[in-house]
Amino acid sequence: MPNPVSRYLRHHFRHFNAATVVEAADGWRALLDGGGHMFLTIAGAMSTAELGISIAELIRQKKVHGISCTGANLEEDVFNLVAHDHYVRIPRYRDLTPQDEAGLLDRHLNRVTDTCIPEGEAMRRIEAAVFAEWQAADQRKERLFPHEFLFRILRSGVLREHYQIDPKDSWMVAAAEANLPMFVPGWEDSTLGNMYAGHCIEKHICNVHTARTGIEYMASLAAWYQETSAKHPIGFFQIAGGIAGDFPICVVPMLHQDLGRTEVPLWAYFCQISDSTTSYGSYSGAVPNEKITWGKLGPDTPSYIIESDASIVMPLIAALILDS
Repeated sequence: MPNPVSRYLRHHFRHFNAATVVEAADGWRALLDGGGHMFLTIAGAMSTAELGISIAELIRQKKVHGISCTGANLEEDVFNLVAHDHYVRIPRYRDLTPQDEAGLLDRHLNRVTDTCIPEGEAMRRIEAAVFAEWQAADQRKERLFPHEFLFRILRSGVLREHYQIDPKDSWMVAAAEANLPMFVPGWEDSTLGNMYAGHCIEKHICNVHTARTGIEYMASLAAWYQETSAKHPIGFFQIAGGIAGDFPICVVPMLHQDLGRTEVPLWAYFCQISDSTTSYGSYSGAVPNEKITWGKLGPDTPSYIIESDASIVMPLIAALILDS
């Protein structure tokens, strides 16, 4: 029996972007039914938008098999996990004056659209926990990827007493429990990345490469993609644009054109939720056909673009995917 949301969508979402929502979800389910795996990319401020509620369940039900995300999304899901009750929502954020914004700064509230992240309860609490892991690894001359440090603190239970949401609504908790393949390009452009740089400058961490690099993430992704695509077609579902999507989709042309491994399959499905504008020349707004010219997709790859707000669309897609 279909769930109520799924029934509603199939009855009402018949044309334009609405129809594409249903078609893209059906394409995702067809990929999985055919033995395929889905790779999800997360950009924008989706963790602060609490898309973890949808994404965590997709991970638990093995509807997602790998993730690329920005450093901000990696950390902000964990920030929300431990500091949710201290967040401040500002519904009329468009009315804020520069003086109002300065007042939020004075209160150590960092605004993301309509939501303010509390520095002390979120950012500094996580910094203290992850810094202990950074230092310990540095002293052992051990090197880990940025997401692996967060997986360690989530698995250790050191934060559990501070949880302010049900951990089942945290996609990072679900990813850590599943040991999901993760790739975080450009991690340096994040709050924890800035903190890590500061600790390196102050010599609290001796080896800057204790946190492994983006080039190593690409090499790791290439190994994962080759091994996985030999057994399963891999789809690519992109939430918003930016480096979280641009970086991993390039693994296929890199393998083909730079390494000569032309037997590696192309991505087997593509969908992007985007509000970017193609005519501005933005890669994030490029229609899927443009990716054919770069050797990322094929002419027959099932491809969809949903021009809408990911914070609205993604929970609806999840409802359709989980309706089984």
